Amino acid sequence: MRGSDERSGSLFSYVDLEARVRPDHPLRTIREIVNAALGDLSKAFAG
Repeated sequence: MRGSDERSGSLFSYVDLEARVRPDHPLRTIREIVNAALGDLSKAFAG
């Protein structure tokens, strides 16, 4: 999904994944890499 990672807690009830995924979990590193790659491709997606 493109756009901000911000969530609107006032509209939905959700489990805060940031609190549930431990700080050293590999998914955190993968997320950083994917966010950077999608940021680089943003202009292509907008086209």
